[in-house]
Amino acid sequence: MASIPTPPAEPQDSPDGYVGLDAAHAERFARQRGWSTVRSLPPGAIITMEYRAGRLNFEVRDGRVARAWKG
Repeated sequence: MASIPTPPAEPQDSPDGYVGLDAAHAERFARQRGWSTVRSLPPGAIITMEYRAGRLNFEVRDGRVARAWKG
């Protein structure tokens, strides 16, 4: 039986710290802090709900991060 792979460690970083930042700045900052994938989404975007370790999601309104969450 094959072993179950261990997901990579996520940055020790709170998504709440990105709320209110300019979206482009927030994305650069998140990548510098170790997030492997940063996804910017418009409000109400239809997205899949799979959890992906190392991904940070931003809901962007008027060029600013309105909401941020892992996965």
